[in-house]
Parts: sequence; structure tokens; C-alpha cells
Amino acid sequence: MSNLDLALIAILCGEVLGFLAFAKDKRRARAGLWRTPESMLLMFGLIGGLGAWMGQHILRHKTRKEPFRTQFGLVVLLHLILLAGGAAWVIL
Repeated sequence: MSNLDLALIAILCGEVLGFLAFAKDKRRARAGLWRTPESMLLMFGLIGGLGAWMGQHILRHKTRKEPFRTQFGLVVLLHLILLAGGAAWVIL
């Protein structure tokens, strides 16, 4: 297995982890249980930005909560920039 394969698997795992973090928090919110801190959700956005963003929008979770919404958008943008930089580094 090449380094590129391992990197793609790691990225996929991060995206799935980001989605699952939002799914878990949404489920716990509905049940009235202890919630995931917003700082942790932002960290999951950095690790798996697209997956976390999809989780936020598909599950309609924290889509209207400010300033979290803006902070989360910036974190996902940073995630995408890091992915693009990593892809450019691998290609060059």
C-alpha cells in the first residue's frame, strides 16, 4: 500500500469521524443527554471538515447557532485549504 493510499484512507476516516460526531451530538440533544462541547465539534470540523459539514446540514444540527456557525465555516475552510495544500505537495 502506497503513502497516497494511506493518506486517502486517513482522510476518509477523518470525514466519517466528523459526520459521526455531529450525528452523536444530535442524537444526544434529542434525548436531553450530555452534549459534545462546541470546541470539540470544531476540532472534528478540522479533522473531517467535509464529513462534519455534511453531518451538520443533513442532520440540521447547529445550522443557526451563532457564533458557532461562523466559526465552523472558517474551520471547514481551513480544513479544505490544508487538504488542497497536501494534495499539491503530493502532486509536485
